[in-house]
Amino acid sequence: MILYTTMPQEVIFPAENSEYEKQRVVAYNGVSLVVQQTEMNSYQIVRNLSTDPAHYLNGEYAPGQTIYLGQ
Repeated sequence: MILYTTMPQEVIFPAENSEYEKQRVVAYNGVSLVVQQTEMNSYQIVRNLSTDPAHYLNGEYAPGQTIYLGQ
């Protein structure tokens, strides 16, 4: 089986008790991001999944940035 994806192997085939269990994919302002929850409504961007090059140049969607999602 061959998977053509940009996702790391650990996300597709997660190991038990890994750091990937704390991560999830969200859409923030129309941009797909992998985030990790740090506080109640606060998330830290781990990875940008967008295919638009302009989203990579925008510092708002850079890994390490904090975003706030209302639930």
